Amino acid sequence: MTIEKIIEEALKEDIGTGDYSSLLSVDATARGEAKLIAKDNGIAAGMDIAMRVFKQIDENLSVESCVQDGTAVQKGLVLMKVSGSIRSILGAERLVLNIMQRMSGIATVTNRYCQLIKGTHAKLLDTRKTTPNLRILEKMAVRIGGGYNHRMGLYDMIMLKDNHIDFAGGIENAVKKANEYKTMNRLALAVEIETRSLSDVEKVMQLGGVNRIMFDNFSVEDVRKGVALVNGCFETEASGNINEQTIRPYAETGVDFISVGALTHSVKSLDISLLAVKKD
Repeated sequence: MTIEKIIEEALKEDIGTGDYSSLLSVDATARGEAKLIAKDNGIAAGMDIAMRVFKQIDENLSVESCVQDGTAVQKGLVLMKVSGSIRSILGAERLVLNIMQRMSGIATVTNRYCQLIKGTHAKLLDTRKTTPNLRILEKMAVRIGGGYNHRMGLYDMIMLKDNHIDFAGGIENAVKKANEYKTMNRLALAVEIETRSLSDVEKVMQLGGVNRIMFDNFSVEDVRKGVALVNGCFETEASGNINEQTIRPYAETGVDFISVGALTHSVKSLDISLLAVKKD
């Protein structure tokens, strides 16, 4: 889903047949201004999207971003100013806040994780554990926070997880089928395979035919051993129950990537408010 479509559908969901509260209480000619204010410390994200929401509601609104996406902000800082029709400002308010709060929350947590692994070789990845139809915004927020996107969906990487391997009849068959399918369908896709033990890693090393090996729910010590086994022949990724307390030791194993579902699936939104003032 495109950003334009997300905004369009979200406005339909929220406004529906009309913002009757504003229509009955605010004169059609009433003009005013509003400020979006951070009520938490964190990383601002969604500024450009918010501006697009305001403009889609009313192209005559004057919108000014006071900070850029990725800026570290403190409680009380003005993030954005908007002026024009009060009805239009109020119609856009909730969607703007929902987007900015969610994206800023994701960017803030992502940035915190990135700081924890700073100075190591590892790059922080998100996952597909995102809100349905909002993945493009949530993965954008991860990038704003300093992280990297894993695959966008099921279509842009072949990722052989435990269920695929089991249904295919084992690691050997799964890798073989993946490469046959790529050749037959002329697909230029990377292949990643999930391993559940060091013996799985050894099997993949003997087989080849992949681009990245994931160490799924490995201990820190087993990830270190896995990285040594791979010895730079393939990309490596650690995944599974890695949190803020454990990510640094995993990063220090020399693994290339660390994927963390918590960046998007259980993040707390950053508190942001909109303060509107009527003009005389």
